[in-house]
Amino acid sequence: MGSRKGVIGLEEGWRVLKVDAIDKLEEILNQGITRKSKNLFKPKEYALIYTRCYDMCTQRTPYNWSEQLYTRHGLAFKTYLEKVVLPALKSKHKVYLLREMVQRWKNHQLMNKWMQKFFMYLDRYYVRHHSLPSLKEAGLNSFKTLIFEVVKKDVVAAILEVILHEREGEIVDRRRLRYCVEVFEQMGMDTLEVYTKDFETDLIQSSSKFYQGKSQIWVASDSTPEYMKKAEQALVEEAARVQHYLNPSSEEKLLRAVEVELLKNHEMTLLNKEGSGCRALLRDDKKEDLKRMYQLFSRPGVPKGLEPVAKIVEQHIRDMGLAIISQREATIKTESTKKENPQDPTFVQALLRLHTKYRQLVDDQFGGNALFKKAMKDAFEIFVNKDVGKFTNAEMLSTFCDRILKTGGEKMTDEVIEKHLEDVVQLFSYLTDKDFFADIYRNQLAKRLLNGRSKSDDAERTMIQKLKLRCGAQFTSSMEGMINDLNIAADHLRDFETHLKNIDAGEMPVPEFKVRVLTTGFWPTYQVTDVRLPKAMSQCIQAFEKWYTGKTSHRTIKFMYSLGNAVVRGQYNKKWYDMQVTTIQAIVLLCFNEFGDGDTTFPALCKQTNLNEEIMKRALHSLSCGRYRIVLKSNPRSRTIRNSDTFKANPKFSCPMRRLRIPMASLNVSHDKKRVTEDRSIAIEAAIVRIMKARKVLAHQQLVTEVLSQLAFFKPNPKVVKRRIEHLIDREYLERDKEQKNMYRYLA
Repeated sequence: MGSRKGVIGLEEGWRVLKVDAIDKLEEILNQGITRKSKNLFKPKEYALIYTRCYDMCTQRTPYNWSEQLYTRHGLAFKTYLEKVVLPALKSKHKVYLLREMVQRWKNHQLMNKWMQKFFMYLDRYYVRHHSLPSLKEAGLNSFKTLIFEVVKKDVVAAILEVILHEREGEIVDRRRLRYCVEVFEQMGMDTLEVYTKDFETDLIQSSSKFYQGKSQIWVASDSTPEYMKKAEQALVEEAARVQHYLNPSSEEKLLRAVEVELLKNHEMTLLNKEGSGCRALLRDDKKEDLKRMYQLFSRPGVPKGLEPVAKIVEQHIRDMGLAIISQREATIKTESTKKENPQDPTFVQALLRLHTKYRQLVDDQFGGNALFKKAMKDAFEIFVNKDVGKFTNAEMLSTFCDRILKTGGEKMTDEVIEKHLEDVVQLFSYLTDKDFFADIYRNQLAKRLLNGRSKSDDAERTMIQKLKLRCGAQFTSSMEGMINDLNIAADHLRDFETHLKNIDAGEMPVPEFKVRVLTTGFWPTYQVTDVRLPKAMSQCIQAFEKWYTGKTSHRTIKFMYSLGNAVVRGQYNKKWYDMQVTTIQAIVLLCFNEFGDGDTTFPALCKQTNLNEEIMKRALHSLSCGRYRIVLKSNPRSRTIRNSDTFKANPKFSCPMRRLRIPMASLNVSHDKKRVTEDRSIAIEAAIVRIMKARKVLAHQQLVTEVLSQLAFFKPNPKVVKRRIEHLIDREYLERDKEQKNMYRYLA
């Protein structure tokens, strides 16, 4: 083709570009690059080539060769790839194919870069103006069409074979794999479609097949802990492969596939393996293996994988707890000759140790997972509510607290006491009959407070606060009321003592007379004794009543002599003793002053004190049959008090101690099951009325279900709920629907 003077012809200009740029570039690539990629062409050489292309693209039509240069740019790639690159790749196989692929890919990237630089002016104007693929895209498209599509299957097979060798422990060239994988990423043209479709799918299938075979070998030959270690290592290695030479998007899919083959498909076999499964790990306290098991079966590839583990944990804890119950049952049978003692802490301590052990297991090895917390809760609820022997578990727990909190027990620091209380409260949370525990605890708390036997007010308040956090303010209101009541009573006592200082001492024959004024509603119900007081006591009582009624007129006082105590000074053989006794015992002892040295009959004592026979027998038993026999009865060998017995002060009584404490059997029961049952009936009815008032109309089954869900302190039998509904219908709080008998209506 001819040209005008000064105008560059197409063939003339292309010849220069072909010889000085393209041919030279291909020669460098074929010989192996010895110079750095940035310096393949000297600046002067590059400037001449760029200028020639620029001149050919900026000439006026019809001598503007932009279109022709764009076409020949593509043909240059096509020719080189078909004649040089493709034959070189087809002649190689397996790892040698990958090596060649890496080299040819690097060469192509370099060639594409320089071709883009040579024909840069085309990209800037011609390509942009005609909305054509950029020179970079065109170069990649040529490689994809002419090379990649032809050899991709062989390359994938070679990559997977190398990965397989690496999984078997061989050392491979990870950088080469990274370059090979990069080809698949680049061929997607800014998407991962090609990578996913042509490589990743085969990778996942190959990985699944590999680990399917491995898992079958491992599960047959290894123990569960050994298998889990191998599975854990395999997952770590697969994650490392992604990091080193795979695309990050493959990690989740690859790990899920491995998890399915190694864990999901063999979970039950591993968990139930004889001698090394989950039960064996729990039995042998293999904490590290249990933690590994939790981590593996909580992975996404094992959906609901923790549920079977949690069931085994629940069953194991249940078995351990029932073993403690059985041990207690056996102890009661073997020691049947002895009286069963609720004060024995052995049973509760065993439960506490069990709870501490598995609470730590759930928190540390199972990550505090809610599934395992529920498993532990369900297990403990079964055996904590399984009563054995005369005393219920609620009573044993409450008595254990009493043992910790009262003086005279074990010496503990405040920190140890609080820890014990926290542990007990956690066991308490599993009790079904929380209201029964509360009744027992309230009675024991009252005894500690009234007898001054609490180790610490702070400890008492701490325990109440812990119960309050578990069950709400309603549960502990009376307990808090007792402690506050004592503080108010102390103020009354100080005021009364101040009053005594200002009156004639003759009005108070007893030097130290103290009264605690308590509120009836907070405290347990105590037995009222209509006793005839000795003159000295009666004068003190009258003096206090006179002062108190003058101070307040809206409260009625009832004296509970069964709760009081006194110090009685007695002289035996010219030696004085101070005897710490209950008020009832003091009244009985003072009677002997009036009867003199002679014998006194049982009926005479009852008549003198106005005490009933049962109370009198308890008082005399403590004085004549106990450790300190300060009273003699007619039949000293018998430990039973009879109505026919006679009594007198023991003239020969002697003791090395000057101060004696003479205990007496309590006149008040520690708890009242009947009253708790009545309180439950009230609570059930209140819940029924509350629900029906809000719902107006409700079916029987729905009403029962809602009532059971609202009652937090105990779980009543549905039959009991049904009886309470009948009572409310009889009292016209509810009525049955005339058309549907299983429907109830609220009567406002």
